[in-house]
Amino acid sequence: MAHQVISPEGWAPAKGYANGIMTEGGALYVGGQIGWTAEQRFEAHDFVGQTEQALRNVLDVVEEAGGRAEDITRLTWYVTDKKEYLARQREMGEAYRRVMGRHFPAMAMVVVAGLIEDEALVEIEATAVLSRNG
Repeated sequence: MAHQVISPEGWAPAKGYANGIMTEGGALYVGGQIGWTAEQRFEAHDFVGQTEQALRNVLDVVEEAGGRAEDITRLTWYVTDKKEYLARQREMGEAYRRVMGRHFPAMAMVVVAGLIEDEALVEIEATAVLSRNG
């Protein structure tokens, strides 16, 4: 099989998309993750809390595929409020480091008018490269 669908154990099923796709060559593409839990419930209703959960979700997919934070090569962030992000950069950095440590892959941030889930304030997608040698 050329591609393997990756979905962390215990997560509610993704509807119409995959949480992750792993290629034979070890590239892992993580679909956009938002700030909800494995049960697809929002426990955090603030920007920093949702960002931390979205990052945890990204890392959960990477770990399910056998990787770790350091394997992430790219993050693309979609945020609904540029001013909120800029006002809370210090807290955002703290939340980021709690999940990803001091690993800083290539990143892009895009401000969007909205996301598909009305409560979502941020969505993060990722690419990781995992060694197929274990």
